Amino acid sequence: MKRLLSFLLCFGILLFWSSCRNDFEFSPSKGQLEFAKDTIYLDTVFSTIGSSTYNLKVYNRSDDDIVIPTIQLENGESSLYRMNIDGSTGVENDDQVGKFFENVELLANDSLFIFIETTIDITSPDLGILENQFLYTDRILFDSGSNQQDIDVVTLVKDAVFIYPSKNDITGIVETLSFDIDGDGIIDNTDTQGRLLTDEELTFTNEKPYVIYGYAGVGAGKTLTMEAGARVHFHADSGIIVTDNATLNINGALSSDQENLENQVILEGDRLEPLYENVPGQWGTIWLYNGSENNTINYATIKNATIGILSEGDPNATNYKLTIKNSQIYNTSSFGVLGRATSIKAENLVINNSGQSSFAGTYGGKYNFTHCTIANYWNSSFREYPALLLNDYIVDENNTVFVNDLTEASFNNCIIYGNDNPEFLLENEGDVFIYKFSNCLLRFNNNILEGSENYDFEDPAFYLDNVFNENPDFEDPFENKMRIGSESEAIGIGNSSFSVTNDILGASRSGSIDAGAYNNTSFED
Repeated sequence: MKRLLSFLLCFGILLFWSSCRNDFEFSPSKGQLEFAKDTIYLDTVFSTIGSSTYNLKVYNRSDDDIVIPTIQLENGESSLYRMNIDGSTGVENDDQVGKFFENVELLANDSLFIFIETTIDITSPDLGILENQFLYTDRILFDSGSNQQDIDVVTLVKDAVFIYPSKNDITGIVETLSFDIDGDGIIDNTDTQGRLLTDEELTFTNEKPYVIYGYAGVGAGKTLTMEAGARVHFHADSGIIVTDNATLNINGALSSDQENLENQVILEGDRLEPLYENVPGQWGTIWLYNGSENNTINYATIKNATIGILSEGDPNATNYKLTIKNSQIYNTSSFGVLGRATSIKAENLVINNSGQSSFAGTYGGKYNFTHCTIANYWNSSFREYPALLLNDYIVDENNTVFVNDLTEASFNNCIIYGNDNPEFLLENEGDVFIYKFSNCLLRFNNNILEGSENYDFEDPAFYLDNVFNENPDFEDPFENKMRIGSESEAIGIGNSSFSVTNDILGASRSGSIDAGAYNNTSFED
């Protein structure tokens, strides 16, 4: 009986309390909303490519539950922005979905989120835009009349040249690359999405950025030229394949502005938001296929790829399969440069922050590196290999070992360093394994390996006038700032007989010769 009386008493109190509440009585907004931002800046997007989603937080600081009669985009149905408010896309009218919202409720001392994104076609005749880039703006309007409040929305849109494979509208099958893979004169079909570039597409200028979906192939007998100042952006799983008897020439030039690198050719992903500025693995690779020839890269920045450059085959090319100078490769999720039985000549090359090795010369080949900075400051707990890897073999799925001669691996006036130890590894299964490190700053401190085969640092046939395990004094290697400071042990250790006339910034190398791609220059702390 007592329990029943207690229950009835509690029920009565709850009933009385709830009857006095006004939780479900919403008052109209009086124009006193507060906002986390006064302007929403959507980061730069390419024409026709959707933006990331941005958000605006809206606050009701009052003690009253309110209803906002309307929230809408000022440009109405023609607006190129889309909104979502706390999961709702607004009215059901197709033309107004994401543009117009009615009677949005907001509890006392509570907040709501508005999510906004856009896709803009710069060539739309409705815009009347003639330039290659422009600012697109709109406003989010809250309520109307004397209670109206607003937030500006701004997006920079860039026009671009888009290169992409065709897609069958019925089957949904995307075009794949076809070319002579094995040099037998027969065109082979691949599983790689992409297409060969047309003759009209074989010169990339600096007039507009280029955006590539899938792999852009350079056909046999063709040359892809990238002029100074060109900007090339790759979608996920995209890249360039230079096929048999084809050539890639990247012809950048020295820039006066080292922040904007106005004359360099820059190759990176197609996400322009600052969040993606240094994210590795956003695109595939530049693949120099077996049989491609006379490839040259000068003053280029290659960043955020899976493999910056993959060079395969042609280890005995007279002039090297690839010559790369005055260039930098950063933030690759696998390898900065991966060579497989190939030939590469490099001068003033900087490679840093790679998920595996910054440079790997595998399955033999021929390599000559002078005044290069090969470093790796990727988290050493997550990478399997050192900054530099050399070997002369591959192992197939049946554990069969195949050996190929390493006829040359010369590293002159270089810095080979990183945040692990050792930072170079030499592995051979065959008898022809020729290498030499001269006048380099090297990181190698391993009591087990030191003195063993390939690591006899007292043998001048393989190691000459090197400095081990001393501080290179990089400016900030974790941010890919690889200039050396005044405390660097790379200063003055170079040999003038190997010297390249100017460093990667165009400074003259005279007098004392420093190892690496940069002369010692002062920089701000």
